[in-house]
Amino acid sequence: VELVESGGGLVQPGGSLRLSCAASGFIFRYSTMSWVRQAPGKGLEWVSSISYDGTYTYTTDSVKGRFTISRDNAKNTLYLQTSSLKHEDTGMYFCIKDRFYANSERFDEDMKNGRVTTSSQGTQVTVSS
Repeated sequence: VELVESGGGLVQPGGSLRLSCAASGFIFRYSTMSWVRQAPGKGLEWVSSISYDGTYTYTTDSVKGRFTISRDNAKNTLYLQTSSLKHEDTGMYFCIKDRFYANSERFDEDMKNGRVTTSSQGTQVTVSS
């Protein structure tokens, strides 16, 4: 199993980035996927989840209306389109498989129980003027 994130960078407040996660080593089209992030000095935070076929998506309140998760099963790739970026969006962004959340409470519970891990290098997003 391999997940490779890309697309991060340095962007001014109000800017946009499109993050990608290339997946291999498993049947991507059968897997739910999520984006999580880690701000400097903080723990993992759930950002968004998408069902295996893209029908259902959920996004944490702090980025709702600004971030959009999507996937291309033909390309085995997950995306996170970000816009109107804020300083507080700064962090390392990771994609994870086989985790699907409709809210952060369930994610936080899984985190406490050690059911969420990241195995990829992530992509750094820095929002700064």
